[in-house]
Amino acid sequence: MPRIAIAECKQEVSTFNPVPSVYDDFRQARGQAVLDYHRQCREEVGGALSVFDAADDVEVVPTFAASANTSGGVLTAESFDHLSNDFLSSLAQSGKVDAAYFSLHGAMQAENENDPEGFLLQEARHILGPEIPIVVSLDLHGVLTDRMLEHSDAIVTYHTYPHVDFFETGVRAANLLLKITAGQVRPVTARVKIPALVRGDELITETGSISECIQLAQAIEASEIGLSAGVMWGNPFTDVPELRTNIIVVMNGDEASAKEHALELAKRFWTHHEKMQVPLTSLEDAIREASAVTTGTVVMMDAADATSSGASGDSNAILREAVRQGYCGRLLAPIVDPAAVQQAMAAGIGATIRTTLGGALDPARFKPLKLEARVHSLSDGKFQSESFGWQWDAGNTTVLEAEHFTIVVGTRPVSLFDRSWFYANGQNPQHFDLVVVKSPHCEPHMFADWCAKLIHVDAPGATSANLNSLGHKTCSRPIFPLDEGVEFHPVAEVFRRL
Repeated sequence: MPRIAIAECKQEVSTFNPVPSVYDDFRQARGQAVLDYHRQCREEVGGALSVFDAADDVEVVPTFAASANTSGGVLTAESFDHLSNDFLSSLAQSGKVDAAYFSLHGAMQAENENDPEGFLLQEARHILGPEIPIVVSLDLHGVLTDRMLEHSDAIVTYHTYPHVDFFETGVRAANLLLKITAGQVRPVTARVKIPALVRGDELITETGSISECIQLAQAIEASEIGLSAGVMWGNPFTDVPELRTNIIVVMNGDEASAKEHALELAKRFWTHHEKMQVPLTSLEDAIREASAVTTGTVVMMDAADATSSGASGDSNAILREAVRQGYCGRLLAPIVDPAAVQQAMAAGIGATIRTTLGGALDPARFKPLKLEARVHSLSDGKFQSESFGWQWDAGNTTVLEAEHFTIVVGTRPVSLFDRSWFYANGQNPQHFDLVVVKSPHCEPHMFADWCAKLIHVDAPGATSANLNSLGHKTCSRPIFPLDEGVEFHPVAEVFRRL
């Protein structure tokens, strides 16, 4: 009966967010608690467990699981040391195992480690030994490094954006690991590096040009000797040396086929790469366009302050411009501002307070905006995600009403890729003329399918789609779109373990 170790460590980071992430930002579980949690939610580990639980001859060995409550800034050195020690010591205490499945993200970064996932895999390999198969699942926004490939047997990535296949990715990873463990397949991986950082609607896997690559990757996986294939366009806000787009193809023992398919995937990606940028509208023009819409709701995508991508969540840029222009419609916006929440809590529901909003966490980008507002509601900030039913916690939260503006104000960032924070605080986006959405993309039914107009705004922030505004210092250059005239000469590198 093979004993299979399971571990998790996930966070996406923006290097450009000045607020560091810390150890306590992670939901953590050990031993049996890992199984108890993940058997109740549809994430990668849950998908893997559904496969292992269905196999009569597998003993699951849960070790350690950590997942950040949301994306954030670079993890402090002390926190990463603590987190990695928990991960590795739990693995070392698991006894002899025959295989391991790790659910990682790929876009972590710490003050003392630019490749946290690679470090964890390297040290796990030292603990487990060279012969133990390790399969890793990653977000397609992960930064795929040489060290990650050298110390794992196969990589399995999401196939969807916006992400809806967490569970399914775990299923694919677990099935592959069982085949490797049983000696039925011998994976060989081909990787092609592409010098491109991309964003925008063309990366929506259902409708964008990236679908051509994703469909080919899925066809490769479904082929007789295909094991895994994917496009990892990375997180352009995690400024680390190996940041880029990667193509990976894992085949059963066939190096030539793996290289051929990887090169074809890379060729198809490069064909479309120039249009994989977001057409952005200036703040001034965005408010002017919203004012011209007389029926229905205008949705402004403020991806520059997307907490799910690693931003701080305290941008008031759109709100400030709406005030400056005298926007007359009903506006709904989210923001993180602990001091304003504390002031509202002290005043109580129905009170009028004079406060400031914005710039609480990233004051270099956002100047606090003075306003007078009525405290409409107060809550503890705990709510359930509309998308996946996950439990989220924004800390103490208030809804402030400043004339025709309604602002949902939280104590700490939470992911905002759906409507759940609005709903949890009694606000229906469809009842407003203008709604600020702090996410690069949401599933279409959230906003795009019903709004009168959707505008991608060129606002400041740690996750701006205007990549040239961020100031990358570490990633390899030249790279599109940070440099002019970037050339691509595809080379397929092969990684094969034992």
